[in-house]
Amino acid sequence: MTDSSAVEQVTRRLTQALDLLDAAVERRIETDRSRAGLAEQVHTLDADRSKLAADLDSQLAKVRGLEAANRDVAQRLDAAMDNIRTVLESQG
Repeated sequence: MTDSSAVEQVTRRLTQALDLLDAAVERRIETDRSRAGLAEQVHTLDADRSKLAADLDSQLAKVRGLEAANRDVAQRLDAAMDNIRTVLESQG
């Protein structure tokens, strides 16, 4: 093998290695972009989840208030119906 062919062979191997390195760097850049995109999506989903949890807590508090009001109204209606029955029975 002559010096010139050895240099050509080494140059080809170096070029191939640089091409492989360039491809690896491009894959890494794409992977990093994908990770950044996924991290942003996770952050957005987490913010949405937090908002939904707060909304759910608020709605549960309203439901509990409505349930308490419903029980109060039911008790008042029962008392009113008892009073009406008493009045009707006393007149009848």
